[in-house]
Amino acid sequence: MDLASKLAAGVEVLGLQAMVTPEMQQKCLAYMALMQKWSKVYNLTAVRDSEEMLVLHVLDSLSVLPFVEAGNVLDVGSGGGLPGLIIAITRPEVEVTTIDTVQKKAIFMRQVKAELGLFNAQVVHGRVEAYAPPARFSQVISRAFSDIALFKQLTAHLIAPQGRWLAMKGVVPSDELAQAKVIPKEVIRLHVPYLQAERHLIVFENA
Repeated sequence: MDLASKLAAGVEVLGLQAMVTPEMQQKCLAYMALMQKWSKVYNLTAVRDSEEMLVLHVLDSLSVLPFVEAGNVLDVGSGGGLPGLIIAITRPEVEVTTIDTVQKKAIFMRQVKAELGLFNAQVVHGRVEAYAPPARFSQVISRAFSDIALFKQLTAHLIAPQGRWLAMKGVVPSDELAQAKVIPKEVIRLHVPYLQAERHLIVFENA
């Protein structure tokens, strides 16, 4: 099965056919091709195999789409733009900001924004704890950024009242949840097509 067919099948398994159009799927593949090209020089990701990249990066990011609400979202420690740029590609009504401390990753994300015409995406190079945007975010998401307590602590000044933190994790991080000392609003099991490992989305509200 070629990558385009595998992505289309994965989108169908996720039940996202109405949301993720064939044009958006092509943009996801174009993003992946850019990541592979840049990774030869900049080491953006340890994942180099195309099929692995499709599953571990693109489909993994797509799995959270149903839980991202309209409004604005900040992707913390975005790296090469995951899940932020995938959200920007597939949810044009959502204003996406990605932030990372590594300059080469920010440069790459700006290149993706330009090449794919992602007018709803903004890329910030800097430390999240020092970031002072003009307005707070209704959602703050992270994928393998830090433990939950630190994630919430470093972004508390960035989240709007009644806003939501979305922490993408593998197995349910019981120790992290105990340290966070706050009961999550939801623990959602994600089903990533072609992936055997567990994935969960931990949702907290800024009540």
